[in-house]
Amino acid sequence: MASCLPSSPNKAAGLSTSDEGKNVMQTKLSTITNGVDITRMKETITAVKAAPELGSFRFRIQNRWIDAGETRSEVQPFTAGGKEVRHNSGFTLVADEPDVLLGSDHGANPVEHLLHALASCVTTSTIYHAAARGIAVEQVESTLEGVLDLNGFLGLNPNVRNGYQNITMKLRIKGDFTDEQLRELSSLGPQFSPVYDSITRGVPVALSAERMK
Repeated sequence: MASCLPSSPNKAAGLSTSDEGKNVMQTKLSTITNGVDITRMKETITAVKAAPELGSFRFRIQNRWIDAGETRSEVQPFTAGGKEVRHNSGFTLVADEPDVLLGSDHGANPVEHLLHALASCVTTSTIYHAAARGIAVEQVESTLEGVLDLNGFLGLNPNVRNGYQNITMKLRIKGDFTDEQLRELSSLGPQFSPVYDSITRGVPVALSAERMK
């Protein structure tokens, strides 16, 4: 039986194919802010609010020493709400030390990776939460610097910590927003970033070792 319904509701309203395409595009654009799908974001929020256990994630990497200061990590599948999720492609993270620190400089060193993790997580957190508030952002850049004293790492001074003594981060954000919104944007990363939280508040690390065969 032939259907008596129009193939498109827009055609039934007398809209041309080009008008229909424009309407679809406008609807699509209206649900995307800062590259973030607002509809999916709202669906995720609703799902986790209804079932908090869906918010539990476990991320994993497998690290291997190569030589001297060089190591490589393979990113593993992660779990989301108890279900295993595989990345669309494989990721290998390379870390090394510069020549002055006795390495071959094949990659950023671990503390530089830490700065990258902090910058990217603060930026992503800012972008996502800005999108949730309907604030459009055109561009975000940041500059980070960490101060570290080798007297700690080398065991020469027990009063000097091994890690960063302090980290500074400067955000530059471009967009058509008010000064008040800029202040709000600058607070979103520190407020919601998992990496910022892990660094500033600390996180328990359970380490064990076993003999390789």
